[in-house]
Amino acid sequence: MTDGTRPDGSLADIPPRAGRDAVVIGGGLAGVTAALALADAGVRVTLIEGRPRLGGLAFSFQRGDLTVDNGQHVYLRCCTAYRWFLDRIEGTALAPLQDRLDVPVVDVDKPEGRRLGRLRRDALPVPLHLGRSLATYPHLSLAERARVGRAALALKGLDLADPTLDTQDFGSWLTAHGQSARAVEALWDLVGVATLNAVAGDASLGLAAMVFKTGLLSDPGAADIGWARVPLGELHDRLARKALDTAGVRTEVRTRVTSISCDENGRWSVQVPGETLEADAVVLAVAQREAYDLLPGGALDAPERLLEIGTAPILNVHVVYDRKVLSTPFLTALGSPLQWVFDRTDASGLKDGQYLAVSQSAAQDEIDEPVATLRERYLPELERLLPGARGARVQDFFVTRERTATFAPTPGVGRLRPGARTKASGLYLAGAWTATGWPATMESAVRSGVSAAEAALSALGRPRPSHLFDVEEAA
Repeated sequence: MTDGTRPDGSLADIPPRAGRDAVVIGGGLAGVTAALALADAGVRVTLIEGRPRLGGLAFSFQRGDLTVDNGQHVYLRCCTAYRWFLDRIEGTALAPLQDRLDVPVVDVDKPEGRRLGRLRRDALPVPLHLGRSLATYPHLSLAERARVGRAALALKGLDLADPTLDTQDFGSWLTAHGQSARAVEALWDLVGVATLNAVAGDASLGLAAMVFKTGLLSDPGAADIGWARVPLGELHDRLARKALDTAGVRTEVRTRVTSISCDENGRWSVQVPGETLEADAVVLAVAQREAYDLLPGGALDAPERLLEIGTAPILNVHVVYDRKVLSTPFLTALGSPLQWVFDRTDASGLKDGQYLAVSQSAAQDEIDEPVATLRERYLPELERLLPGARGARVQDFFVTRERTATFAPTPGVGRLRPGARTKASGLYLAGAWTATGWPATMESAVRSGVSAAEAALSALGRPRPSHLFDVEEAA
C-alpha cells in the first residue's frame, strides 16, 4: 500500500502522503508502534534496527527443535495499549487473556495438601471483586488479611499525580501501613516483583501505587492475565513485520545508526553504513544509554540524566522434563527462591515431555551465576514445588539472562524519565524508560511509541489515524 490506507479501508479518510518522511531508530515494541502510527497517518517511514529481528527484548530463538522465548512476558487486561498493538498486528487471538484472574500460589514450606492458595477475582465491583479471595487466602493470618485490606484502601486513595510519591520507597510505605514481612512476601512482592522488577523496598512508591491502583483497584477485570500461546517472535517479529510491510514501512534490520544531525532547514540526516537517510522527523526508540550517545547537543536540558536511570536484570531458567510435572498453565511460589513458573510446552513446539520456564525478576544476586550453580539450586526447588518432578528425568537445562532487562524503578527515577518531545524540533524519544507513568513493561513501550508518533504527527501537521490507541502523551 502506498497511501496509508489499510486493507479494510478504515483509514480512507487519511490524505495521500505529501513529502513527509520519518526515520524510526529501534525495532522493539516502541519503535514498531511509532512506525505503524506514523505510516497509518500517511508518513513515509523507514525503521532501522541493529539486531537481525524485531521485538527488542521480547523475542524468540531456536535451541535445537525448541523455539524458546528469551523470557516469559505477560500482560494484563488493563494494558490497553499493548492490547491495541496485538490487534493492530492481528495477533490478539495468539495471546489471549484469562476469563478471570486466577493465580495459584504454592507455599512449599507448608505440608503437602495445605500448600495451595489462590488469588482470584469474582464478578463484583471494586474492591469487592477480591474480597472473597483475600478473606480465604491461606498464606496470611486473619489479622494480616485485615491489615492488607486497610492498606489497599489507603493505596487507592493516593494521588498518582503527586510527585512526592516518587521520592518514597514502597517498602517503607507498606511498613508504615501495618504490613508484615510475611504480607509483603506473600502478596505485595508476589505481584510487585513481577511487574516492577524490584522488591518493595527498592521500588518507587509512585510506580508501585500505579501498578496496584491500575491493576487491582480500578476495574474488576483489570488484572486478568494474558500471555502468548505462540513464541514471542511470531508476534513481535513476524506479525509486526507483516503489519509494517502492509503499512508501507521500509524496515532495515542488521543496520546500525552511527549518527543523526539536523541542517539549517530543519531536515534530519540519519547516517547508517553506506547511506544517509533524510527525514522531517526522527524517533529514537532505543535504550536510554544508546539514546544518550545519539542525541545531538541541546536536545535535552540535562541529557546526563539518561545515564542516571539504572537498569535491573531478569534471569530465566529453562527446564525440559521427560514427562508432565505441572498441571496448570503457571503458578507462583512462596518459601522458595522460585518466583513464577510457566508451562511453555506447546508454544515451544516440544512433542514429548514438558518444558517449564522459570522467570526470576530482580535477579541482581544471580544474574552472573554459572549455569551449573543455578542447576544445583533450581532443580531441587522445582522438586520441592512440583511432586511430579521428583521422578522425572531432566532432558535439558539452560538459562537466559537479560542483564539490562528493564530500567530500575527506584525512588526518584520519575524525575529522570524524559517525555516524547525534545528541544530539537523534529526529534522524539520512545522506549519503556520514557515518561509513560508505567514501569518497564510491554505496555509502557507501546504507550511511548504512541506518544512519540502523536508528537511527530502534530509537528508535521498530519491527521491522527482514527484507529490509533487513545493515550495522552507524557509531558
